[in-house]
Amino acid sequence: MKPAAISHTAPEPHRFERGLITVAELPLWVPGDILSASDTLGWKGVAQRSYHYHGQDVEIPPLECFLIVHYRQGLTPMDRQIDGRWTRTTCAPGHFSLLSRSADSHWHWTEDLEVSHVYLTEALMCRVAGDMQGKEVSEVQLHDVLRGHDPVLGHIAAEVTREAMHQGMGGPLYAEALAVQMAVHLLRGYASCQFKAAAAPGRLSERELARLEAYVDGHLHGAITLDDLAQALGMGVWTLNRHLRRTLNCSAYAYVVERRVQRAQALLRAGDLSLKEVAAAAGFADQAHMTRMFRARLGCTPGQYRQQH
Repeated sequence: MKPAAISHTAPEPHRFERGLITVAELPLWVPGDILSASDTLGWKGVAQRSYHYHGQDVEIPPLECFLIVHYRQGLTPMDRQIDGRWTRTTCAPGHFSLLSRSADSHWHWTEDLEVSHVYLTEALMCRVAGDMQGKEVSEVQLHDVLRGHDPVLGHIAAEVTREAMHQGMGGPLYAEALAVQMAVHLLRGYASCQFKAAAAPGRLSERELARLEAYVDGHLHGAITLDDLAQALGMGVWTLNRHLRRTLNCSAYAYVVERRVQRAQALLRAGDLSLKEVAAAAGFADQAHMTRMFRARLGCTPGQYRQQH
């Protein structure tokens, strides 16, 4: 079950329509004090930022980069949801988390943290993967790791962070070498690759879209995972997400959330249920979750929407 929410400033409405968010945009979704940043250092394929965070409950749209979170200070319970599944653990200095590119996620922690973020681009990961495999790679996906302990990965992340903070001679070249080393290590132990096929994958057909819509609408009252959706259409999870992005320009997670918002809108217009009952009927974790989604997508609260309609 989703943990109790901690209130924070909501992102501007309709940002999901802009697609993958950048490294620079992440603080709009996860506010924190920036302690270091490689933004102006001329690095290629890799970026670094360190943050001091207070306890938060945040939903993050898909990032355009792969994210490695290296925990530097602070001990906290940590909950994270990816593709409808919650993982609960405790994170402490020396641990790391991985977040694959183009993955929606929801994070909740309660204590202050200092973390280093290392971002690797899709181009770098695919290039290194192709060199390792000897054939062209179309997609790389990091495994779902919320709390890992790996001295090698920790050392590389610490070196990237140190370089961003102190900028030694030949910094961009050194950062790129560290990024390649990190990519190789991740690909050997924490990633899966998909290779380019002779024919490019297509889009979802009208029949497949209708089946997807019917399945989601029939299960909105409960949890819906990416595996559930893929099985409903008889395809793999990567294929579904890729086809859905080509067809509707959104991830499977964003599609489900949008259907929940639409269900809630219809129930609010009917006016028969309380806000708490509407949230439950539309499959939101609670009323606060529904309110955040309405603000992000419609620029108003559910109560305001009901008054306007």
